[in-house]
Amino acid sequence: MNKSTFGNLFSVTTWGESHGPAIGAVVDGCPAGLPLAPEDIQIYLDRRKPGQSRFTTARKEDDAVEILSGVFEGKTTGTPISLMIRNKDQRSRDYGSIAYCYRPGHADYTFDQKYGFRDYRGGGRSSARETAARVAAGAIAAKLLKEIGVSFCTYTKSIGPVAASVFDPDEIGRNPLCMPDHEATEKASAYLDECIKKKDSAGGVIECIIKNVPAGLGEPVFGKLDASLAQAIMSIGAVKAVEIGDGIQVTAICGSEDNDGFTVDDSRRIKKTANHAGGIMGGISDGSDIILRAHLKPTPSISRAQQTVTKDGTPTSIEIAGRHDPVVVPRAVVVVEAMAALTVADALLANMTARVENVRKVYR
Repeated sequence: MNKSTFGNLFSVTTWGESHGPAIGAVVDGCPAGLPLAPEDIQIYLDRRKPGQSRFTTARKEDDAVEILSGVFEGKTTGTPISLMIRNKDQRSRDYGSIAYCYRPGHADYTFDQKYGFRDYRGGGRSSARETAARVAAGAIAAKLLKEIGVSFCTYTKSIGPVAASVFDPDEIGRNPLCMPDHEATEKASAYLDECIKKKDSAGGVIECIIKNVPAGLGEPVFGKLDASLAQAIMSIGAVKAVEIGDGIQVTAICGSEDNDGFTVDDSRRIKKTANHAGGIMGGISDGSDIILRAHLKPTPSISRAQQTVTKDGTPTSIEIAGRHDPVVVPRAVVVVEAMAALTVADALLANMTARVENVRKVYR
């Protein structure tokens, strides 16, 4: 398994399994001198950790991060930053019934076909618990981006058929579903309660708005910023589609509607008249807000009976026991934000060598 690393100049390698002793990440490429404390990372992990509402798994994990290297006297040293999060509430016995059969909607079958072996305890390496390590690394990327004023607003846009129609950023942190619309939150909660009664689950959409991204990040061909963001977000297990800007709506409008015009502000700075492109044109950031949406499938672990087969092909049915989220969207909000931060931080460092005058500024 040689694809546990994401990024080029600012990179993260995650490690560990859902039911192993710990999970973690190694962040490489973070510049020296960035103030960093465990609290800077913990605030992100607390947004993701389980057991915070009736709509999340009852697994109790503090998700307390430990910084093992790369920080001295409160600042990064420029060397690899090693992070560890200990697993404390594993119940591997809940997974004994799936040791010899494949859960619908999970990576059990494909993992087995690739390696001829799998860790059935919660999915092992393919478990959503791995995303906690990404969040810890993404917190560092976000801290670096904050140095130049880049910020994120990420929230649940919809759950099942219920979509937010009002945008109140202060509401996002007030409810367990991370929705910016109080009325939509109430409706989505009722919808999830019905899903739980039916032993079923729901999916939804997460929107991430990245503000103050400098123009010029990304490449015009294979390293397009939107392509890199799509790869990053699609690497999250539950994500099945990614949109940038108007996304799939562009297929139903004309070029005159889709094109973003240009004008100048009072300071004679060039700006766009609209943002249908979602802050990226030709694979390169244009200085507008970057707007992306991640579409997540319903949680595959449901307690109603589902058809499957054993490893030897014998038909059977399965009712998945254990502690699972009826919807993963609210806890995945910070995961989407983390992956976006890692992508933009990597592109930011790469762009520093795009012009010779930038090299002169550093070494002259």
